[in-house]
Amino acid sequence: MFTDSVELTVSSGKGGQGCVSFRREKFVVNGGPNGGDGGKGGDICFKCDNNTHTLSHFQKKMHIKADNGVQGEGSNMTGKSGVKKVIIVPPGTQIIDAKTGNVLFDMLVDGQEELFISGGKGGLGNTHFKSSTNQRPTYAQPGEKGETREIKLDLKLIADVGLVGFPNVGKSTLISTVSNARPEIANYEFTTLTPKLGQVNIGDFESFIMADIPGIIGGAHEGKGLGIQFLRHIERTKTLLFMIDLASYRDLKEQFETLRSEVSAFSDKLAVSKYAIALTRADIVPQEEIVDLINGFLELMGVRANKSSEYAFDSSLPYFIQESADETLGYDKALPYFIAPISSATSKNIEVLKYTLFNLVQSNRTAF
Repeated sequence: MFTDSVELTVSSGKGGQGCVSFRREKFVVNGGPNGGDGGKGGDICFKCDNNTHTLSHFQKKMHIKADNGVQGEGSNMTGKSGVKKVIIVPPGTQIIDAKTGNVLFDMLVDGQEELFISGGKGGLGNTHFKSSTNQRPTYAQPGEKGETREIKLDLKLIADVGLVGFPNVGKSTLISTVSNARPEIANYEFTTLTPKLGQVNIGDFESFIMADIPGIIGGAHEGKGLGIQFLRHIERTKTLLFMIDLASYRDLKEQFETLRSEVSAFSDKLAVSKYAIALTRADIVPQEEIVDLINGFLELMGVRANKSSEYAFDSSLPYFIQESADETLGYDKALPYFIAPISSATSKNIEVLKYTLFNLVQSNRTAF
């Protein structure tokens, strides 16, 4: 089961109590106090691990506690410290204070470890309280109590490219074609019920991560359909690929404007993300009709075609890229990086789509 949000109560360990003890040895008369200190309580830590992809393992662990410190012993022996509790979370997890809503930690990098709550200090043994006026102290400190916090874990997947489209538009088919992801694919809407990540390999040494989320419908940012439950999983992506169905009863402009407005209403950050457009199911629409549809779409969007790209799509189908309005980035942020007809079923333009997306991802990586 995929779980991307859980609420937890976590408690650090209590410090061990100090010991009241006196030295007792043969030939030693009236040995002084030698009670050891209590051990420190266990800490609560979070660690990011690439081998974890969901928060489902927390469902039955609503209260996580670290070990308490052990009481001190005689002969000035300190008690054993409580073992720290390391909570493993997947990359992209935010640790949020349940009361204030503040983000305490953002776990992004594999191996990243953050100390959240320190365990209580161990109490001092009676050896610390001896003096010239109190040579036989009979008391020791109790250990400090641990701290308890209520938190929320929110998982936001980390990907380079996020796929955005209506239900049954071909997002799952595309990600299964270009990457190692194997989502469920069927001819009905909302086949994808959970986000999927796939690694798209470019040659032997380069790659980028693609994220597929359930289909978006009008009003998704208000909770309609699967709504904001999964929109947040593309919030971290710097590149969006809007997938528009050439064979849909909705016209291209209506599809794009609906998707664009839903994404923008959900997140101001996504509203200014760089994006491209893939026109799907190019295999079942006649070529002449595709050309007319795209030309009309370009005219409505105010986008000009540029044939001088390093990569060219199938010569029988047009490849469009916005002419540069920003010499540094190579294109205008407000307009798509490219508009391309594709077919995952017949692999038409799929390879070149991978490379052009990789170029866009690379430009994002160097710009930040």
